[in-house]
Amino acid sequence: MARRLRCILFLAALSTALLPALLASSGDSDPVYRSCVEHCQKSGCVGERCFQHCKFSSDGKPIDGPWYIEEPLYLRWKQWDCQTDCRYHCMLAREEERKKLGDKPVKYHGKWPFNRVYGIQEPVSIALSALNLAMQFQGWISFFILVYYKLPLRPNKKTYYEYTGMWHIWGILSMNSWFWSAVFHSRDVELTEKLDISSAVALLGFSLILAILRAFNVRDEAARVMVCAPVIAFVTTHILYLNFYKLDCGLNMKVCTAMGVLQLLTWAVWAGTTHHPSRWKLWVVVAGGSITMLLEIYDFPPYRGFIDAHAISNAITIPLTYLWWSFVKDDAEFMTSALLKKAK
Repeated sequence: MARRLRCILFLAALSTALLPALLASSGDSDPVYRSCVEHCQKSGCVGERCFQHCKFSSDGKPIDGPWYIEEPLYLRWKQWDCQTDCRYHCMLAREEERKKLGDKPVKYHGKWPFNRVYGIQEPVSIALSALNLAMQFQGWISFFILVYYKLPLRPNKKTYYEYTGMWHIWGILSMNSWFWSAVFHSRDVELTEKLDISSAVALLGFSLILAILRAFNVRDEAARVMVCAPVIAFVTTHILYLNFYKLDCGLNMKVCTAMGVLQLLTWAVWAGTTHHPSRWKLWVVVAGGSITMLLEIYDFPPYRGFIDAHAISNAITIPLTYLWWSFVKDDAEFMTSALLKKAK
């Protein structure tokens, strides 16, 4: 156990050490890129490619009505404006120049240079987010069927498993998080970014609460309130800060990393001390979760403009989600069986 715990602590320390250096973005400060964007917004063109919605009349209104009326049907809902199109095509042009010079890709406005597909910013991440959402839904439904239809119920029709309600909430928060993740990767604007970040923070906060309550088998209501109240207060304050004061992605990364590390350490310590028959599944999820956390922090440019570290992290969570819900169902069966034996 000590060796495993040292390994996890090393990963946590490594994540914290790497964090500050990985939050910088230098592409948007490139003079060549900035000049290209300024020229595009005035002329409506990047090289030979021109945009109808960058053409304005003397009173500042787009020529021929709203620009999105002129776009193909599949692009209208995306509502790309002059600035975002100029930034995107200037970014591609600049990256092509950098590639010829042998330079590595850089981030622009906090994001790697991705290639759009039918107006979608990150198609691979969207597909993987959708698969994660589907896996969460399948796991949640199978858990629901198990506890209410396959396992025995109490005389009042409630489950013997004391964490049923909490896992229902966790499943709903997880599906909500993956839904907004898919929306955000489809179109990165301030609203979708806030919804994606807020849903992820809420999920991480509740996951930490659930990890503490289950690992330490907290059953007393007063003790549960003492655990939940400070975490809920902190998470709520953080979400309000990001949404209504300052959308600080660097601060949010640190907060999410801290909650993620605490959660993984809690499950790891419990897996090393418990005699739960499915503890090996916990170890796999903890190890996989540590890898995904490092991928989220130690980011790298997208391969061929499509697959970056975040996409790989999302791919890893798909089998982990299946294994995690498998553990939850095993835990429900294990605790129900133990309670029934005590009752006899």
